[in-house]
Amino acid sequence: MFAPLVLTPMATPVNTGAAMPHSSTDTMKRRMANLKLMHFNQVAYNLYSHIQLQEAGLRFEVFNKALTGYYNMRHNNEVSGKPYITIVDFTKSSNEKRLWVVDVEKKELLHNTYVSHGRNSGEEFAETFSNKSESYMSSIGFYVTGNTYQGKHGLSLRLDGLDEGFNTNARDRCIVMHGAEYATEEFIEQAGRLGRSLGCPAIPMEEHEDVINVVKGGTTMYVHAANDKYTSQYLDHAQAMSEMLSENKVDLPPTSPS
Repeated sequence: MFAPLVLTPMATPVNTGAAMPHSSTDTMKRRMANLKLMHFNQVAYNLYSHIQLQEAGLRFEVFNKALTGYYNMRHNNEVSGKPYITIVDFTKSSNEKRLWVVDVEKKELLHNTYVSHGRNSGEEFAETFSNKSESYMSSIGFYVTGNTYQGKHGLSLRLDGLDEGFNTNARDRCIVMHGAEYATEEFIEQAGRLGRSLGCPAIPMEEHEDVINVVKGGTTMYVHAANDKYTSQYLDHAQAMSEMLSENKVDLPPTSPS
């Protein structure tokens, strides 16, 4: 069970008791949606600060989107009860540690390591993405982790993409998380950048089993990139806030129309 989240009350207009016309009802709905967004951002930033994710190189914008998707996926019953989020930020250089695994319940950073992008997505930076087979590019968006298997890279983790048009062909493309000898600091020193995969998020061999065993079996994964075309139903802040409140039994401060 999640620890209760405390939301700071905000000033709200006084209720005049007057009947609301339809326009006032619409205004109130918009205000409620904005209020939920503000509170979600507040709780997300408190969590981000508590875990010290800025110090670990994770931008709040990316964490906020990942957390939004996490709660939307929980609302849709698309993930298990495990409170883990795997976050990949492909706006960062492959020479930086750009994968994080966060425990939302315990408010802890479990892993922070290197992760490769597809060889046709770019050199040091991942700049191009695809959902097509044999593109050898990375795919962005929200995933749910699946089961594990022993492949040519050892322990590997199947991934199911949830964002139509962006990553839903992950299974057909055999996009999985696995370990790789080219996902190391030594490779960076030799080549000037991290090694690249055929589209899989490959991580260092010495860490891949620990990471995979933590996040396997129905947890949230979010792959972020600078892509103006990316949209997702999982970035619904109002629904995410409702799910957060439901799980933590936290009520929003009362509000009323002006």
